[in-house]
Amino acid sequence: MEFTYAASHALHAPEKILIRGNPVPNMEVPARLETLLLNLHNTGHKLVETSDFGRAWLSAVHDVDYLTFLETAHQRWQKFQGINADANMHAVENLIHPHVFAHHSTRTKPSSIQGQVGYYLSGGSCPMDSGTWEAAVGSANSALTASELVLKGARHAYALCRPPGHHAYADFAGGFCYLNNAAIAANYLASNLGRVAIIDIDAHHGNGTQSIFYHRNDVYFTSVHTDPNHIFPFYAGYAHERGEGAGLGYNLNLPLPLGASDDLFSAAIEEGMASVLNYGPAALVVSLGFDAFKGDPSAGLSVSTPGFHSAGHLIGQYKGPVVLIQEGGYVIDHLAENMSAFLDGFLAART
Repeated sequence: MEFTYAASHALHAPEKILIRGNPVPNMEVPARLETLLLNLHNTGHKLVETSDFGRAWLSAVHDVDYLTFLETAHQRWQKFQGINADANMHAVENLIHPHVFAHHSTRTKPSSIQGQVGYYLSGGSCPMDSGTWEAAVGSANSALTASELVLKGARHAYALCRPPGHHAYADFAGGFCYLNNAAIAANYLASNLGRVAIIDIDAHHGNGTQSIFYHRNDVYFTSVHTDPNHIFPFYAGYAHERGEGAGLGYNLNLPLPLGASDDLFSAAIEEGMASVLNYGPAALVVSLGFDAFKGDPSAGLSVSTPGFHSAGHLIGQYKGPVVLIQEGGYVIDHLAENMSAFLDGFLAART
């Protein structure tokens, strides 16, 4: 399988995130992607150099002012007078962490940097450092390059994206995510092929992706995830969310109870894939997280390594072009085996 990767991901390396108001070590670290990269090399997959697609496909999905914020925020933050390690901004090691947040009912955009960080960054798990913008752009370009590979005839391609993307909305970041790689890829494919589907099997609901396509019927979205009443993102991912306007009926959420293991995980993916096949897309985008793995610190599911093999086999039964987009997965010692299990099942079903 051909795969894409941007070395610039390592420029984004915030050491701390804020959880319940406390600075804790960041689990979304460069070692995650380097582990997956090494495994792909060791198992004979082919690296394709990531191309620069410019700004147009980013702004086709994301608000232009939000992109400008991401590009300039760190420099503006450093210039802001009064920031220090003891300030109320929770400035930890020169990272950007908001201390106030824009409520949906009064979301007026301020011009100040201290106001904009709370307007565009939705929580404590999306800090920014000096390399965040470049890393996020490289990640999006990896997704676009993989999409271009399938447009040129590849049956499937894997975008090894970091930072991940599925929690990023059109105009704000969240949950380690800044640019929505899966949405950017799906929009690019839809612009060229017509109907496209996304299945998200990360342990957390793809709330940003859902929001971006919630009023559209040319991109179908289904997500298998932990019940959001108990874990992030909390405010989206419920079964009653089916889309609105032209998008009504083109959104399917399949939340699972805390502790759900292989049987429930596979059954939900099978149901999601049945809905995808019923939609009849010209291409499929997979938001592929490995954080459903039992013991992952970020999630509440208990999927085994063989469970990821089953997931890959179920998804691989779709016979059209597929773009795999890397999302979460934070038990670094088990990432390689879970990736290999998924790909073995996926590729076996594609033969």
